[in-house]
Amino acid sequence: MPEHLNLSHDLTPQPSPTVRDVLMVIFRHRRLFGWSFLIVFLVVIAYATATPRYEASMRVLVRRGRFDPPMTPQPSSQADFSRSAVSEEEVNSEVELLRDDEVLRRVAEKNGLAGRGLLASLHIQQDDVRAQIERAARKLAAQIIVEPIRKTSLIQVHYRSSDPGQAARVLNSLATEYSAKHAELHRPSGELEFFDQQISNSRIRLDEAEAALLQFTQREGFVAAPLERDAALVRLADADAKFRQLRQDISQSEQRVRTLHQQMITFPPRSTSTIRFVDNPELLEKLKSRLLELQLKRTELLTRYEPTYRLVQEVETEIGEAHAAIEREEHQPLRDETTEKDPNHEWAKAELEKAEVDLRSLQAGAGTAARELIDSRKQAQHLGAASIEQEDLQRAAKSAEETYLLYLRKREEARIGDALDAHGILNFTLAQSPVEPALPLRSNLSFGLIALAAAGLCSTGLAFAAEYIDPVFRSPDEVFAYLQAPVLATLPKERDAA
Repeated sequence: MPEHLNLSHDLTPQPSPTVRDVLMVIFRHRRLFGWSFLIVFLVVIAYATATPRYEASMRVLVRRGRFDPPMTPQPSSQADFSRSAVSEEEVNSEVELLRDDEVLRRVAEKNGLAGRGLLASLHIQQDDVRAQIERAARKLAAQIIVEPIRKTSLIQVHYRSSDPGQAARVLNSLATEYSAKHAELHRPSGELEFFDQQISNSRIRLDEAEAALLQFTQREGFVAAPLERDAALVRLADADAKFRQLRQDISQSEQRVRTLHQQMITFPPRSTSTIRFVDNPELLEKLKSRLLELQLKRTELLTRYEPTYRLVQEVETEIGEAHAAIEREEHQPLRDETTEKDPNHEWAKAELEKAEVDLRSLQAGAGTAARELIDSRKQAQHLGAASIEQEDLQRAAKSAEETYLLYLRKREEARIGDALDAHGILNFTLAQSPVEPALPLRSNLSFGLIALAAAGLCSTGLAFAAEYIDPVFRSPDEVFAYLQAPVLATLPKERDAA
């Protein structure tokens, strides 16, 4: 065919096909269409008959069936029994947990889904058990359909297999492994053994702390050192106040003693009460009798001697002295003066003695108070140090006791959690358990319709492919459309003898 004709054919727009054109194509290739339709239909029917697909399903309800307290160093709070709604994140977490690779590997291994690959069957590649299980797990992940149901806390799980029993077994195994994985993730195993060990260790530490506290009490003799320290501080304050008061009293007493000394100096020890002037009759009588004796003696001497005689002169001199003494006694009477002790001086003396006694008593009391103050201060210091040590030991014992009780509570919580896990009380439940399907996924009628549709599509496609490959003109319209020239005459196609 000329080159310009091909170019014009490429540039000429083709008219859109009609139903008649489609039917003409099928009619021209009716043998190909018939055989391909029959073959595809029979293949689909044979496949549906040989390998029927059974679908098993189950539903998982995500709920808050239990409260797992967190494993923290603090005592667990009160359990919250309020029924809060399950969030979308929690549902999605459970969906991903159902699709977990480890869970699927366990299911594949448990149900014997692992098999040799194509390359291993042809001895082209080595295939070990791990690779087989991994391949089966990937295939299982593609076959198992896990999807949450909208606006609910339910998760729908589907699995299709040619064996209805295997479909149910796989989903049952998935539920079992999912339960184990859920319990493992939400409550790691080994908590009970861990808390048992910690209880033993904390009990040993508690016994050591209590023994140290008891040893301190026996050594120091203090039952409650802080209380005794407080009492000692009270006694120390009283002793200090008493000592200060005694020092103040001593200072006042010393000042009073000095004042009383000064007052005693100013006050005389005695004072005159009465003064009397009286004569001395006895003396006058003696003087007069002496004068009389002297006069008698002078008279007697004058009878014997001359007035100028020495003895006479001596007697006259004594007489003159006697007269002078009598005269002096008459003009100067005796002074009778009476004195008494001064009351101010005596009061000051008595008060001074009393003050000195009080001062000595206060000084002795101050010495005793000083010694008591020193002893109280030393005792308070010793009790302060002992109370600090005892409080440290008590805190250590209290901390060890709290730790021991905390581990006891945590062990009980772990035991309860293990018991709940053992009885299957989890935060999900199987709302619909998988059962072995009695009917295939699709009925024979549906497979017949699928076979008809597939056969029709495949045979029609093959007819159009053959039409496209065949370069001949089939009608005058095609010649006119290709050559852009009118067709003058046509010859009928010669039929084959067949």
